[in-house]
Amino acid sequence: MTQIDFDDEEDDVPEWADRVKANVAGEVRRRRKEMGWSAQDLADRCEQLGHPIPRNVIANMESGRRANLPLVDVMVLATALRTYPICLIFPVGYVDRTQELPFQDLVPTWDALRRFTGEQELSGYDAGLVPSFELHASLVRTALAALEEEERARFTTRTATGRAQQEEAERKRSAYADQVISAKYRLRYLRRDIRDAGATPPDLPTALGDVDPPDPETENITEDCL
Repeated sequence: MTQIDFDDEEDDVPEWADRVKANVAGEVRRRRKEMGWSAQDLADRCEQLGHPIPRNVIANMESGRRANLPLVDVMVLATALRTYPICLIFPVGYVDRTQELPFQDLVPTWDALRRFTGEQELSGYDAGLVPSFELHASLVRTALAALEEEERARFTTRTATGRAQQEEAERKRSAYADQVISAKYRLRYLRRDIRDAGATPPDLPTALGDVDPPDPETENITEDCL
């Protein structure tokens, strides 16, 4: 099913920028109607979000009369419509094929979306620190889950009614504790690598507040005050 039906003949292919705007406009219209909203309803919601987009601007965009489409508008429209900006730019399932860059052939919209988000890796392309942040999130989830299981096993150890049950619970607690230590160790060095790259690592949950080593300067200040 396609939302926009362009003639794909070479002499009638719209400009790349026009195609992108048409993708966004078509998906905004489809999503707006799906939610039962008028153009004014959408305009009101954009204003509530702090970035007014007047009703006539939305109407002109949906009808193809709007000359430009700022990125900030796409971001606010997506939030107003309770979707993601990427889903407006690459409406998977509603636009079968799209164009990633000027003068390029049409490709499946799903493939274009995966390349845009970096989910589909391209040889020679720099993903920046995205892989590091993804690994960081995975290690945090692992550490928190292991902490929770360790605490559960510790409780079982305390409340065990028999020696065998107590020993099994303690074995599990020890195994989960090792998982916590391993995840924290990897997190500490991953965060160091992120800092060495001149970037700031993600915030840590309170339960993992001991991952980062103490700041030497802070330690010195504390010692001087004692």
